[in-house]
Amino acid sequence: MKLQGKIAAITGGTAGLGRGMAEAFLAEGASVALMARNPEKGAKVLEELGVGDRAIFVAGDAMNQADVEGFIDATVANFGRIDILVNNAGGAGDLQPMVNLSDEAFDQAMKWNVYSTFWATRRALKPMLAQKHGRIINISSMEGKHGKPIFTAYTAAKHAINGMTKSLAREVGTEGITANCICPGLVITDIIKDNGPAVAATMGMTLDEMIAHFAQESAIKRPNKVEEIAAVAVLLASEAGAGITGAMFSVDGGTAQY
Repeated sequence: MKLQGKIAAITGGTAGLGRGMAEAFLAEGASVALMARNPEKGAKVLEELGVGDRAIFVAGDAMNQADVEGFIDATVANFGRIDILVNNAGGAGDLQPMVNLSDEAFDQAMKWNVYSTFWATRRALKPMLAQKHGRIINISSMEGKHGKPIFTAYTAAKHAINGMTKSLAREVGTEGITANCICPGLVITDIIKDNGPAVAATMGMTLDEMIAHFAQESAIKRPNKVEEIAAVAVLLASEAGAGITGAMFSVDGGTAQY
């Protein structure tokens, strides 16, 4: 029970990595607030988690500032505090060669990934600073460490998140607050199954070929698992992670070896 009594807020919390981290936090004794766009799915996830008032769902769009800040406020109003913030919402969006990338697509990547992280973190910092304790975990990507063709906007966004995290760690390091990134490699979640074929097509591949291609770039020659990312999140959220801040944790099977 490494997180007994702690309160965690997770954006993009009803599927994939977000849900996996929520389940891991709950298993370690935390209570969780989850934000995602679909109220019906949110209600279903709460029922499936089966933890009663230890979990709440707040409907909201990560690209809407009022929704993101309202989610943080709702977490504090319901549980009385916020100890852990996981900025998980985000995605690759429109994948195009830079010569074809529109301003709108680039702006969307920034809002979905960078601005959502900024809005949530800024709002959560006030109660964290007041209580002299907090854990901020930003879900970046291996694209936050190197470039990839057609992923220009996404790569720029994830590099920005990494930089913001490093600066924040220096800013609040004496206030009992840590800030870290997890940089996953390919993880086979529902969003990959649903949107992956279109992404693979832009690379001239089928989904299975794309998965095999990314797997071969790694040392372990397979995609990572949701549970492997969630385990690192638990470490960073716990007291065992108190001395870790400003770090970019690669959980990508050895793809980016730094």
